[in-house]
Amino acid sequence: MSEDLISQIVRQSDWLREGLRQTMENMNMPEQAFTLVDFSVRFIVLAILSSIAYYVVKKIILFYLVKIIVKSKSKIDDFFLHRKVFNRLSHLAPAVVIYVLSDSFFGIFPKVEIFLSSSAIIYMIVVLFWSIQAALNALEDIYNTLAFAHERPIRGYMQLIHLLSYIICFFILLSYLFDVQVTRIFAGMGAMAAVLMLIFKDSILGLTAGIQLSANKMVRVGDWISMPSHNADGDVIEITLNTVKVQNWDRTITTIPTYALVSSPFINWRGMEESGGRRIKRWVNLDMRSVKFCTPEMLEKYKKIHHLKEYIENREKEIEEYNKANNIDETVMVNGRHMTNLGVFRKYLENYVVRHPKLNTEMIFLIRHLQPSEKGIPLEIYVFCKDKAWAKYEEIQADIFDHVLAVIPEFDLRVFQLPAGDDLREAISSLASSLKN
Repeated sequence: MSEDLISQIVRQSDWLREGLRQTMENMNMPEQAFTLVDFSVRFIVLAILSSIAYYVVKKIILFYLVKIIVKSKSKIDDFFLHRKVFNRLSHLAPAVVIYVLSDSFFGIFPKVEIFLSSSAIIYMIVVLFWSIQAALNALEDIYNTLAFAHERPIRGYMQLIHLLSYIICFFILLSYLFDVQVTRIFAGMGAMAAVLMLIFKDSILGLTAGIQLSANKMVRVGDWISMPSHNADGDVIEITLNTVKVQNWDRTITTIPTYALVSSPFINWRGMEESGGRRIKRWVNLDMRSVKFCTPEMLEKYKKIHHLKEYIENREKEIEEYNKANNIDETVMVNGRHMTNLGVFRKYLENYVVRHPKLNTEMIFLIRHLQPSEKGIPLEIYVFCKDKAWAKYEEIQADIFDHVLAVIPEFDLRVFQLPAGDDLREAISSLASSLKN
């Protein structure tokens, strides 16, 4: 604001006050009344001028500035507009007017002049840091539009900068109010370091953990993580300085301390999602009493099954050559080598898996026995499904085992399962019938 304009405003104010003085003297009013009216006029004029300044900046300058930003090709300024950075800065206008004119208007009222100028400075400091907060939010929005922002979120770091700016603003206000240098305040805070460590413990731990999570790419927004210790199993929707929010599959939200992801174990399924398939690892328990050597009749039956005829013929030739070369007496089945119904079934499953259109056979796939137990012999299918979406994955897995369970009897095998009430009743009924006969 130029000195000429200030002088002109002051002269007009003086002219108004002189007119009021003459009018009050003609009315024989006391000097105290004039002082009160004079103070009121000065205050009203200053309030009007600060309001006009705010109106000019907010309604006129800002109005045209918004139009220019909207029409510009750059999208960066749109983020600052969306976060209302310019709206917040417009609040500086009335404070500047009050600060500049307080001495001219209230020089004869020293205490009022000091109060107004100090209040204006404090207000400008607060507005400035308030605007910085909005600008930081805009910068974070701009960063989030970058391609690699999904892999390296900066939400936690921005929250730390927000926190530091609040602390700096607080110290600057203390410095101004008590007329103490900021450096001396910071020096005095050394004695309170232990207290501050306790107050900001979660923030400090969260910052350290956030740096490790980001630098090591341990977790990012959109990852599917499982953390049973915190009842979390779902997608990460937000990573902040202190917490990580996980939306579970039942649509509930679990909040995990950021440092817990560094200090406690969790599973990140990102590797599966970025790979060529999602693992299917499931087995069927077979009754070991149904495992037996294949008779010629059984082998002829199995040859009618697709993809098994060539295998059985090659296998028969190989076994026959071995038994002849070693003079094996084949009249006794335990002598030499023979195919079993379980081995043929295992080969059938290998062929079935290789030809399944929704399984990725370029990744590891196994059909294997697990350790036999009192619950039978487990036959495990270890494959990878091409479709990694949960619903599709479960559907494909169910279709595979529907088929497996249906074909097991075709190989003269039985699924092992613990006897239920119906089984016991049937056994008792059979026993009773045999006793009667």
